Amino acid sequence: MKILTIHADFIEFEARKKALKEAEEVKEGKKRVEECLVVFTAVEKRDEENLPGITGRYVQEIKDIASQVKAKVLVLYPYAHLSSALAAPRKAEQVLIDAEKLLVKDFKVTRAPFGWYKSFTLSCKGHPLSELSREFSVGKGEVRELRKKETEVSAAVQAEEKLISHWHILDLDGKLNEISYDKEKRRFAGYDFKKDVNLQKFAAYELAKSRVAQEEPLHVKLMKKLELVDYEPGSDPGNLRFYPKGRLIKGLIERWVTQKVKESGGMEMESPIMYDYEHPSLKSYLNRFPARQYAIQTPNKKVFLRFAACFGQFLQMHDAQVSYKQLPVWLYELTRYSFRVEQHGELTGLRRLRAFTMPDCHAFCADEQQAKSELLRRFQLAKEVQEGIGFSLPESLELAIRVTKEFWVKNQDFVKTLVKNWGKPALLEMWEKQFFYYSMKYEWNFVDAQEKASALTTDQIDVENAQRYDITYVDEQGKKKHPLILHLSPSGAVERVLYALLERAGMDEKAGRVPTFPLWLSPTQVRLIPVSIERHLEFCKGVQEEFSKLQIRADVDDRVESVGKRIREAEMEWVPYILVVGDTELKDKFKKLAVREREKKTEEKMRFDEVVDLIRKKTKGMPYDTLPLPVLLSKRISFTG
Repeated sequence: MKILTIHADFIEFEARKKALKEAEEVKEGKKRVEECLVVFTAVEKRDEENLPGITGRYVQEIKDIASQVKAKVLVLYPYAHLSSALAAPRKAEQVLIDAEKLLVKDFKVTRAPFGWYKSFTLSCKGHPLSELSREFSVGKGEVRELRKKETEVSAAVQAEEKLISHWHILDLDGKLNEISYDKEKRRFAGYDFKKDVNLQKFAAYELAKSRVAQEEPLHVKLMKKLELVDYEPGSDPGNLRFYPKGRLIKGLIERWVTQKVKESGGMEMESPIMYDYEHPSLKSYLNRFPARQYAIQTPNKKVFLRFAACFGQFLQMHDAQVSYKQLPVWLYELTRYSFRVEQHGELTGLRRLRAFTMPDCHAFCADEQQAKSELLRRFQLAKEVQEGIGFSLPESLELAIRVTKEFWVKNQDFVKTLVKNWGKPALLEMWEKQFFYYSMKYEWNFVDAQEKASALTTDQIDVENAQRYDITYVDEQGKKKHPLILHLSPSGAVERVLYALLERAGMDEKAGRVPTFPLWLSPTQVRLIPVSIERHLEFCKGVQEEFSKLQIRADVDDRVESVGKRIREAEMEWVPYILVVGDTELKDKFKKLAVREREKKTEEKMRFDEVVDLIRKKTKGMPYDTLPLPVLLSKRISFTG
């Protein structure tokens, strides 16, 4: 089946002439439906194998999209033009009739007449989710599995919805301020946010629980404009393509996080991306979160794609021989990739993906005291990671802490210490009872231009999985005990880090500031522009080679364009340093170079070694990689058009 959905201000249609002799009879005149989700539908030949199954899947897909756009009115519109392999008319019509009967329980439904030539006028709302297309099929044996999965997901969602939590602001004095939020008036009670405007935006996002993006985020335009990342039409939504410059930035961030974790004692390992669905330890964990799963039927068993590094690391620790003297033990993996079945409406750019790269570091600790001590040490590690990436802490991010009431009562001094170490008030969610596998979790969240929040750094105290996976260590008395497990991602998903950097740059640009990357992440750090290609190009090539030898990414704009245009385009590419080379520079060789610093909007004469020292000072200690594109701009292809 193929469907095209349009979230519309209205649709107006009229049946003009029968396309099929046996078409149902309809009343004359135009039909108009306001504020609706229009579902253009083509039932295909392959769907005839399982009409009840395809009807059920059709209904679920419609409900999914309707929930994202908050539509209460549906128009089921038969549209043969979506496919060249159509089902028999009567069977196709029956699918629409049966779907209407199922949907009227929850929606106001209009079904456009089947087998007629119709005229229609439609007004599309024009937000990111207003036009969606889906293609799906259901084989003979899939109905039972589909219903089973729906039941599992529904049960898990319902259980989580019953979870009672209370929201607070924990300030630097250790005072716990309970807050409430009026969604209609967008007003808080219980805390004065005058000095914490960004924290207020974050708290509003958390309490309103509105996750769907209604317009395109700033970073999406920038990731395309800069030829970093783009959507991949040949894949599932939420799987992106990285162009060479984007891959360079992503790779450098990956190396930086890995370097810092290994320096702190993390042992890097690697594990499979897919696991046995029926493995007893894994299955009990999966059943807690069925909505996340990508399930695959292999030739000999059903498997699922991992959504974290937990599975591989826990199975390795299950087989390991560990003494209390060796604890804590840190295991680390950069998961390329982890997979989660996120909702369509939340899949926008780099913020939330279905395939993502997650640096994942677990610490196995003897007891709660050791776990708290390690968590504080890892908190400091994460600060170094994020500040190295280019975030100013705590100004750039917002701290959220999530605890069970029992953990808070026993460990509130520890939680207050976290907030003091952070340096500004934090949002604290307190649960009446434990639902998740952890008793305490913290997150550092980035708030974007749409006031949507995304977690970057996170760590958790896991009190369940050591028992679930039978992970043990031998204590001082020679007895086996289960450790506590910490789950740290020092940076969060690497793709989401790039999202935050681009969003911040986009907000800077809107505020009249110069958008930039940190120098160590700039694909080109220095651009050389010869005034005359004939007279100055060879000198520029020589200077570029010297920069390259000293691990500075430099390129040469050898295109036959005006100097002004080449300077403007370098600035549009966010090149930090632009060196224009003319007769004077050629004469003075390396003694005097005209250096334009884009961020400061200044130009000054500098010696070659001064330029090198300036860049090295700003990139000290950070990973380096070579230029991701040809040195000469004339040799470069355009990836986006």
